[in-house]
Amino acid sequence: MSANTFDHPASRLALEVFRLNGALLATGDALVAPLGLTSARWQILGAVAEAGGALTVAGIARAMGLARQSVQRVANDLAAAGLVAFAANPGHRRAPLLHLTDAGRAAFEGASARWGPLADTLLRGIPPAEADAAAALLRLLRTRLDTLRSEEPAP
Repeated sequence: MSANTFDHPASRLALEVFRLNGALLATGDALVAPLGLTSARWQILGAVAEAGGALTVAGIARAMGLARQSVQRVANDLAAAGLVAFAANPGHRRAPLLHLTDAGRAAFEGASARWGPLADTLLRGIPPAEADAAAALLRLLRTRLDTLRSEEPAP
């Protein structure tokens, strides 16, 4: 590692990911605000929609790399707005399942419809193979970080 950690390729990549995350959240907030959503709400709706059924809050947190407490707060907000509902979980009494309501499905579909043209604009001129390679690299790095975290000794 060099004396200046900003010279390391991993540092440059991490900084760009942080910047991209901030830009995605700000852009996402503006994009879905007319639907009464935030990026955080959209993200949770998307996790449940992607699963094709119901998930626990902990399952969403794991899938999205988020803190369970943060997901719980957003899930509670979504439930209060009538966009998701909690249901009994036969596999775990204390971990209810979260599923989309019809209103939640409509909100997610509305957000997806707004995202489509923006996604096309973002990738204009970038070959799909390059975008797929970038996604694969990010997935690999996330997997490595997950492995490193799981190997850390408990405090």
